[in-house]
Amino acid sequence: MEEYYRKIIEQLGENPNREGLLKTPERVSKAMLFLTQGYKLNADEIMNQAIFHEEYSEMVIVKDIDVYSLCEHHMLPFFGKAHIAYIPNGKIVGLSKIPRVVDAYAKRLQVQERLTIEIRDCIQRNLNPQGVAVVLECAHMCMQMRGVQKQNAATTTSAFTGLFLLNDATRKEFINLVHSKLH
Repeated sequence: MEEYYRKIIEQLGENPNREGLLKTPERVSKAMLFLTQGYKLNADEIMNQAIFHEEYSEMVIVKDIDVYSLCEHHMLPFFGKAHIAYIPNGKIVGLSKIPRVVDAYAKRLQVQERLTIEIRDCIQRNLNPQGVAVVLECAHMCMQMRGVQKQNAATTTSAFTGLFLLNDATRKEFINLVHSKLH
């Protein structure tokens, strides 16, 4: 990968042997491997490391989860927050597993729409809860730094299953709790 980045630097019209660029191909290669480490992670295995039987049946929300990903169209960052809820159906998951699942899917070349659905489906598949709600709010550098150049634009995506789809009050409770500052 380093040699490809060296060639890219040359194609940009820069000298890859210049002092400040000597180690850039190595650094960029390491950065890309870090930013795409989700390809080596299995979200289902992450979830299944901490599933517990519990009769709790009210909404569980983990909100304000930092999301960092790379747009698959331009390989530029998009970042923001994920807000995730589920209503248990006899099983709960260790709370840290939810942000880990977000990272497993986010650290890949992505589009926000698919990322939202992958997170939702992983939780639904592994916990079989009464419902799952996922909302992502992200800023996309491909829209802010290039193209349309709208620095204040944000993109919101959502995906729901079960009671969050069937019951307006449940969905509204989730949205209200996401927007509230209880801490």
